[in-house]
Amino acid sequence: QVQLVESGGGLVQAGGSLRLSCAASGSIFSINAMAWYRQVPGKQRELVAAINSGGITNYADSVKGRFTISRDNAKNSVYLQMNSLKPEDTAVYSCNADIMVPWGTRPRAYWGQGTQVTVSS
Repeated sequence: QVQLVESGGGLVQAGGSLRLSCAASGSIFSINAMAWYRQVPGKQRELVAAINSGGITNYADSVKGRFTISRDNAKNSVYLQMNSLKPEDTAVYSCNADIMVPWGTRPRAYWGQGTQVTVSS
């Protein structure tokens, strides 16, 4: 069984910073891409940032230059450093990882439970 557990959400004023963390645990053979998504009620979930196993990253245009995704392969963890936060960044942020379990034939996507980020103006 595999679990992704996020932490680091909260309430912050516009212009402030938050750092989200997500740790994968359980029967893990390998982790490919890891990513952060966000969702606002009534809207589709959107990709915020992703990082592959080699460290190559990509970002949504709306967060480029403000957010930084990173990972620690030894800890099976992914992080999202969010700077210069704006009220429009308010959302539930969820981490996602493509994980191969020891008995698996191909990786599958796992999701965390989500953490609320609220940016006040």
